[in-house]
Amino acid sequence: MAAQFGRRLCKGAATTAVAAVAVAALSASQAPGVNDHGRQAAADATPSPDASASDGSATGNSPYYTDLPPLNSPSPSPSTGTGPTTPGTSEAGIPATVLDAYKKAEAALRDAKPGCNLPWQLLAAIGRVESGQARGGRVNAEGTTISPILGPQLDGNGFALIKDTDNGAYDGNSTYDQAVGPMQFIPSTWAWAGRDANGDGKKDPNNIYDAALAAGHYLCRFDWDLSDQKDLDRAILSYNNSREYLNLVMRWLEYYRKGTHEVPDGTGTLPGNRSDNGAGASPGPSTPRTPGTPAAGGSKPKPSPPAPAKPGGGGTTKPKPPTTPPATPPDSPSTPPSPPATPTDTVHHLEDAGTAKLTAMAGDTFTKRISTRAETKAGKAVGKVRIRFTIVGDTDTTFTGGESVATVATNSSGVAVAPALQAGEKTGDVTVRATVVGRMVAGLDYTATVTERAADALARTGDAALTCAPGGEFANQVEVKATYKGAVADGVAATATLIKSADDPTANDKGPFFKDADGKAVRTLTGLKTDAKGLLKLPKLYADDTTGTFLLRITTEGGATLTVELTVAAAETSSPSPSASPSA
Repeated sequence: MAAQFGRRLCKGAATTAVAAVAVAALSASQAPGVNDHGRQAAADATPSPDASASDGSATGNSPYYTDLPPLNSPSPSPSTGTGPTTPGTSEAGIPATVLDAYKKAEAALRDAKPGCNLPWQLLAAIGRVESGQARGGRVNAEGTTISPILGPQLDGNGFALIKDTDNGAYDGNSTYDQAVGPMQFIPSTWAWAGRDANGDGKKDPNNIYDAALAAGHYLCRFDWDLSDQKDLDRAILSYNNSREYLNLVMRWLEYYRKGTHEVPDGTGTLPGNRSDNGAGASPGPSTPRTPGTPAAGGSKPKPSPPAPAKPGGGGTTKPKPPTTPPATPPDSPSTPPSPPATPTDTVHHLEDAGTAKLTAMAGDTFTKRISTRAETKAGKAVGKVRIRFTIVGDTDTTFTGGESVATVATNSSGVAVAPALQAGEKTGDVTVRATVVGRMVAGLDYTATVTERAADALARTGDAALTCAPGGEFANQVEVKATYKGAVADGVAATATLIKSADDPTANDKGPFFKDADGKAVRTLTGLKTDAKGLLKLPKLYADDTTGTFLLRITTEGGATLTVELTVAAAETSSPSPSASPSA
């Protein structure tokens, strides 16, 4: 497919007409009804009116294969005899490794996002349209394509304009982005949607296992339920924002639902028609030919039937051509009317809609959410506008669900509320940028702050006395539990110091001590952290030959402090028995 990607995408009327006629012909040839899964048949599966792409699409709206499924239903188990192949067998066959990747991705999503109801046949339909099932299954044993599958560079010349976002790391192009791999992700989308499905430590868009799992998560984001037609439409359109694309994927989805089988890797059928070379592609099932052009196979066109006789006899007559052609086609206005403005067209700027201060400890969910209002120049609210929220910069903070991008439509008050933020382990300020999808207006930046995990209380888990003889070892180890607002405080940084006195928190130079890895005495321990239960157990304590009462102070991030007493005393010796009195 890479060699064919050099052609430029043709979005002209001719290509659209051919695709529309082909789809119409196929619809007419397949009887409507309900399939084995109880779903509406493809011919009746009209996209929901409000379905639309969620943002810029996974593929950057790159070209795709436009071949339609065969008219005959596929056979789940092809004949093993030597007779002719059943129509549709080769088209229905999916290369073994590719099919395995789709089914494994479905299983993984069934566990990770059971409410999504992702069918592996949807991944197969998209894989067929995007790359012809990884170019007919040209993958190695690990599922990586034998050679890269690249879309054209998205330089705005017939395609979207997407300047380089990965410094050529995935597509080898440091000027513009290109769709990559069997599921055709653009690098900027793969950066957050990529997955490591085969456990090799890499998120590789050229690996069918990684790419299929990433596509599954991409289609299941925003809590979409793909058993619902409206959500299914939205998910497919978010992959490539084209109604023709949606209809085509639906055709293949319903085709694969009726049955398929695996074929050896590298033997799959590679499609021949693509959305960027319609002018040179084979005509569709009902594509009209230019009059006088021989039909396929060299047969001559049939002569036109004679014109009908005039009423009352007189033989046939031919209509006289007009002496001068009309200046414009009949009933055609000289200037096409301007399309009505959409709500997005009226957006002038974005305003904050009362977002509170955004602060959360590492690992916690932010309790406040970002609210953005779309307004006209006059300050009026604009509803039904899609706002894209993007987490930018070097951070592991995400939206709930693990994504760094979320798109939300404004309500009737013009307000879009972003999903809740989930703080990562990297502390500091995080920037979330709100932009209008499909409209070039200034974005609005929000700052969310991730603080260190903290505790506001510390308590010993036991009450045994901490005593030791000079030069000995304390029998009991100190263990404490950290909490924050009554809840377990896990992963909280702590420091333990044997201090000089309650008023002098500097480290003591005598008395009890810990030992380092070399067995040397240390009286301050740093880098300690509470475990998942909020517990912190200190190493063993030892005593030098100094007796007395000593203090161990434990402090945590957030200000929690606990001071523990340690006693070093010589063992008491028993008094000698008094002498017996002399007898009288």
